[in-house]
Amino acid sequence: MEKENKKGAVKRFAKLIMETNPPKLLLGLAVLLSVITTLVALTIPLFTKELVNGFSFGSLGSGQIIGIAVAFIAQVVAGGLSVYWLHYSGNKIVSSIRERLWSKLLRLPVPYYDNKSSGETISRLTNDTAILKSLITEHITGFFTGILSVIGALAILFYMNWQMTLVMLVVFPVAALIMFPIGSRMYKISKETQEETARFTSVINRVVSEIRLVKASGSEPMEYEHGRTGVMNLFRFGLKEAKMQALIAPVISFIILLLLVGLIGFGGVQVSSGAITAGELVAFIMYLFQIMLPLTQISQFFTQFQKAMGATDSIIAIMGAEEENQDSGSEAEHIRKTVSLERVSFAYKPEEPILQDVSMKIEAGKVTAIVGPSGSGKTTLFSLLERFYSPSAGSIRIGEQDLSDVKLRSWRSKIGYVSQESPIIAGSIRDNLSYGLDRAISDEEMENAARMAYADGFIGELPDGYDTEVGERGIKLSGGQRQRIAIARALLRDPELLMLDEATSNLDSKSEEVVQDALKNLMVGRTTIVIAHRLSTVVDADTIVFLDKGRITGKGTHEQLYRSHTLYREFADGQLKMNKSA
Repeated sequence: MEKENKKGAVKRFAKLIMETNPPKLLLGLAVLLSVITTLVALTIPLFTKELVNGFSFGSLGSGQIIGIAVAFIAQVVAGGLSVYWLHYSGNKIVSSIRERLWSKLLRLPVPYYDNKSSGETISRLTNDTAILKSLITEHITGFFTGILSVIGALAILFYMNWQMTLVMLVVFPVAALIMFPIGSRMYKISKETQEETARFTSVINRVVSEIRLVKASGSEPMEYEHGRTGVMNLFRFGLKEAKMQALIAPVISFIILLLLVGLIGFGGVQVSSGAITAGELVAFIMYLFQIMLPLTQISQFFTQFQKAMGATDSIIAIMGAEEENQDSGSEAEHIRKTVSLERVSFAYKPEEPILQDVSMKIEAGKVTAIVGPSGSGKTTLFSLLERFYSPSAGSIRIGEQDLSDVKLRSWRSKIGYVSQESPIIAGSIRDNLSYGLDRAISDEEMENAARMAYADGFIGELPDGYDTEVGERGIKLSGGQRQRIAIARALLRDPELLMLDEATSNLDSKSEEVVQDALKNLMVGRTTIVIAHRLSTVVDADTIVFLDKGRITGKGTHEQLYRSHTLYREFADGQLKMNKSA
């Protein structure tokens, strides 16, 4: 079973490499030049043998000297070109894998990321691909030229003296019996190390991205322990790997020493009896090193190959994940139609339903508000409308067309979304306003959108205006400023369906007033669906839908629900009277 798994891993690795369309010509030339370098190296002990046996430089003709010089120069040039072309090819292959992996990550649906930590995903894109790069650029050619060097050296040794060669070969079966179990153990350790590296990367990514929360919460000691646990786990796996390496190095040294002593002892007897010359003995010893050093390279290749197999499995797992189909279906040319939810149910986990049998209409060109207690499924409803998730049961329709029959990219291009914590990317205000748009935005358009979003005032006061850097996640901006940037961005998208998710819930009263005015400008002429905890922001909505524990328990205008819906009336009395007294 284990043998089949390894065989399958090799096939998966080979397939992954071939799918990148590697530069076969350059790889072939690199291998060919490495072969030439190895073949030239195999002639050196023969030349040394002649020197030891009395051959002198004085007996060399100018042509022979030039030939030897050319051979050495050719070896150096061939070796240099081989290394460069191999690294070029390896980097190109890994670059292609990273590009494919990055493209795949962007096409994977939201549920995939719900079940994976960001650090683990980052580790696959960086650490695992680096392992593949190391194998391709540093170890593969050494493996093949090592085999050639071993076979070539053994062939010459058999030709020179087959008895001494057999004495030397006795040791290799013993070495193989020792090395193969070590290689298997190395594979297991490597896979565990990669998984722990991914977990450690996840901790680092989480802490660094939320460092202000960490410090404000006084959580440095707790996060230190989390990080320290990862460091110590990696240290433990590093020690396991070191133990394997510590077994490999002495075994190889012992084999070399054993062979060297055996050859010198047996060869000395042969030289004294006249069976071989001193030059042949020297050549034998040199060929011994031309066998042992490549064997070291081959063993390192297998160690790295085991790591690469684990990395390949992780990468292929991502490549094989089901992705969003963004281009199937029809174009959403105009969605100024009623959006209908018909008996929609949804659950992240089967045993924990979030929405149950939800039916409602979002009238075109009107404002529909969703209200209800926390955890009632309001934001999940938005996620279904954006098609981050698909309903477990029921359907969502635009007019008479099922939403699942509309091209995903086309549908999302018609939606403007402003959340309670509108995401801001690192970069300038200009970058954030134009983010996601597939057309060039003129300065006039940008300034007009900023003015309608009441963002032009504070942008004009910034040192570099629209080119001001906002910091990671917009940390240099206030909450109200971030919201107004998000509204301006939505205005530039010119959406037909506007989705507002608690867009003013985290703002102070002054900022909320400004943002509410900006939202009114944004809502003009658009189908709007609003989530709100504060009823004061949605009392004028055309329709209010009350959602409680995943079910719709009331629909109507503010006045209708106030008269007929007990829980809504309690919400209204508690909030609106409080606002009046304030």
